[in-house]
Order: sequence, then structure tokens, then C-alpha cells
Amino acid sequence: MIDAMLEPPAAIQSLQKRAERVETPCGDGTVVWHVWGEGEPLVLAHGAQGSWQHWIRNIERLSESRKIIAVDLPGHGESALPDTPDHTGIAKALAEGLAGILGDGKPTDLCGFSFGGVVFAHLAAFYPDVARRLILVGCGGLGTPNGHVTLRSVSGLRGEEREAALRANLLGLMLHHPESADALAVHMLLPNAKRARLFAADMVLPDKLLQILPRVRCRVDAIWGEFDRPHPEPAVQEAALRSVCPGAQFEVVSGAGHWAMYERPEAFEHALAKVLSIPA
Repeated sequence: MIDAMLEPPAAIQSLQKRAERVETPCGDGTVVWHVWGEGEPLVLAHGAQGSWQHWIRNIERLSESRKIIAVDLPGHGESALPDTPDHTGIAKALAEGLAGILGDGKPTDLCGFSFGGVVFAHLAAFYPDVARRLILVGCGGLGTPNGHVTLRSVSGLRGEEREAALRANLLGLMLHHPESADALAVHMLLPNAKRARLFAADMVLPDKLLQILPRVRCRVDAIWGEFDRPHPEPAVQEAALRSVCPGAQFEVVSGAGHWAMYERPEAFEHALAKVLSIPA
């Protein structure tokens, strides 16, 4: 686990230093991947305006039994924009990158959070040999009503007032419990958002996921936070998903908001293990 005694920058750097960093071609630059552990690969994708750091509370435990490959999606984090800033360009860069990393041609398990789940659905549809299974975590694009999200401007704010606004934004979008908006979450929020160069909303809403899922041939399952703000009412999301993937397993993480794997990491990992135990 991340050492709670470390300051947020040191905690991030500590985990990053233990990773193997891999770069694969993307547009005028590269896709940046971080790899931990050994075993069957599990590929993780973050949400919009995020980076591999969205998985920071899960990587160490997950890498005890799996090879964890966490990507900075094209146009996010340290990764370059793809040749075309759409699902076609993103999927091409990811497929070529995974072929270079894995090398054996075997399909692998993909787990995508929010925008990352929609990206991975398109990857699985366009490059079916890549995906053994697809796990969606709190994804939009199912054609369901948007939830109530509240965000405050932080422009011009300083000190405690700025930190209070950042915590409010985390609670207005990503997290449910006030104590979940801790120093690490606050520290990661703006740097990741500022590095994002791809506008994700049009690639998700209103029903981009719902439209692409019929083309996905691998097994599809989902994990949702009980109090997901942008995509609320898990039962509604489950019904929408099962309208196109009737066999999908749908797990709900009790007490978690949208960023379920950060807010309730062990409960999320239990749900993930349950899904991964289902034969693909």
C-alpha cells in the first residue's frame, strides 16, 4: 500500500520508482505505460483528466498476484496525442503498444475507469484479439441520465481557500465521504487535469459506450460505486448495460462514489477479484 506517512509527492514517486516504465509510439510522441508485478497481465486505464495515478491505492496489492500495466491514455498524463484525436486513433496506439509490451499475441484482461472504460470498449471492438475480458468501472456513455455534479472554480484562490475548493470539487464529482478527499487526492487533482489535452465528453456522451458494446466479442462485466455522482443509481446503469450485455456481472461497491477504487480500495479489489474469477 501507499505509505500514509509519506507526503503525497513522495508517495507517488515511491510507487513510480518501483515500476518498469515503457514507452510505445503514439502520434508525434509516445504512450507511457507503468508495469508492476508478475503473472497474468491486467491492464488498467484511468478516467478523463487523470493518469495512471487514479489506481494509486490498488497497484501494490493487485501486483502481488498479477502483472499490472497502467497506461497514461493518449492525450493524458505523459502520453502524446494520437494521430487522430478520436477512438480510432487512441485504439490504434493502445493496440500497437500492448502488442509491443506483451509480445505473445494472447488476449488480456482490460479494466477501465470512467472514460478509460469507454476507451477500452472501443479497443476491444476494433482489435478483438487484444481483449480476453473487459471490466467497466463507473462508465458514462450508457444513454442514462447524467447525475448532479457540482464544481467550483479555483482560479485566483490561494492557500486554505484553494484547498477547500479542490476538496469540494472532489466531493462534487469523484468521492462520496468528506474524509476520502484527503491530501493525496487533492495533490493529484489539478496536475493531472492540467496535463489532459483531449476533450473526453464528446467521446462518451450520451451513448458512445452503448453503441460500441454490441461489437465487443469478449466477456463484459462492471463495477460501480454505490454513490456514483456522474452516473448514479447503479440499478439503472446495470439495466442499461444488460440491455446489450445480458450476461454481464454487475458489482456495486458499498459506500463508494465515482472513484470507487480510491475511496474503498479493498472493497473494490474484492469486487474485481470476484469478476476476474468468472471464466472469460
